[in-house]
Amino acid sequence: MKPFIPQKLPLKEVKWEPLIPLIGRANRSIASYDGVLYGVPNPDILLSPLTTQEAVLSSRIEGTQATFGEVLKFEAGEEPEQESRKLDIKEIINYRRALRRTETELGTRPFNLNLLLELHAILLDSVRGRNKGRGQFRKTQNWVGPPDAPIEQAEFVPPGPMLVMEYLDNWEKYYHTDRPDPLVQLAIVHAQFEIIHPFLDGNGRIGRILIPIFLYEKKLLSRPLFYLSAYLEGHRDEYISSLRAIGKAEDAWNRWIEFFLKALDKQAHENAAKARAIMELYEKLKARVIDLTHSQYAVPLLDQIFERPIFQSTHMQFPTGAKPSRQAVAHLLRTLREAGILKVIKEGSGRRAQILALAELINLCEGKTVV
Repeated sequence: MKPFIPQKLPLKEVKWEPLIPLIGRANRSIASYDGVLYGVPNPDILLSPLTTQEAVLSSRIEGTQATFGEVLKFEAGEEPEQESRKLDIKEIINYRRALRRTETELGTRPFNLNLLLELHAILLDSVRGRNKGRGQFRKTQNWVGPPDAPIEQAEFVPPGPMLVMEYLDNWEKYYHTDRPDPLVQLAIVHAQFEIIHPFLDGNGRIGRILIPIFLYEKKLLSRPLFYLSAYLEGHRDEYISSLRAIGKAEDAWNRWIEFFLKALDKQAHENAAKARAIMELYEKLKARVIDLTHSQYAVPLLDQIFERPIFQSTHMQFPTGAKPSRQAVAHLLRTLREAGILKVIKEGSGRRAQILALAELINLCEGKTVV
């Protein structure tokens, strides 16, 4: 199979008329989601579990098996039984680090190819693929296919390495131009990045990180927090086949854009509903924890639990100054456990502290009872 030669951007073949209803719905849904996002008082805390879940689902599209709960348990100090799960978890944590680094960097500079390289270096830090040109655009031919399959069995062969920078420069210029509709532009930006496949590993995950970056830079979101991987993971076959059809079938670009707009529309509704549910849970528990404990530390304690809903009882950290004693923290946690707010995941043993979980929040994020 010969390397694919993509079209340069902007595209000239997009048929706008059939896209108009989808464009309207997707834009309204994202605006509604941003309204919810804007109303979250402390998104770094309240939406932290959703950021972790996005990292889990985006990585799962690439074949990892670790779950949301396993990531939280690992961060609480519980090692997974299988070494492969540990490698999965490290990839997921790197993905989350890249998401958070993105938000920090976008506060001081626009997105560019240098930032793209920085995100890639974070993504492959000390995990599988770290020896595959970490933080570098590829200089050799890559291909997409079954694991360890030769290029002759490839499902897709991206452009040759000598063309990578030419297409990336064109892609970056298109990214920063003003087009008739930014959501259609985003669909094209995402697909063209996957077609160029500029890295030897990590292209899919980096391509999905680009989605909230673009929405934020185009001022469609007040924060670069948009979690599309749930939809893409649930429609994985259609997601991949729609991308693979580009350049091979008539109207393939339009069909890809239609799929992407539907994904944005659907996931914006899901994200908004989940963010509202998290805020409602937080307000409900805040009132209950204050009532149960009558403590000045009730809200800071609850904030920490929301940010990390599986934790060791000794990992609570409070600002210096009027800091509660370890005995006071233990009493607060015991009160919440006895009230059924916290659940014991693992009893303490010797010097090892108890591992506790805010089961209601974890189950809300997962959409099913897992704890």
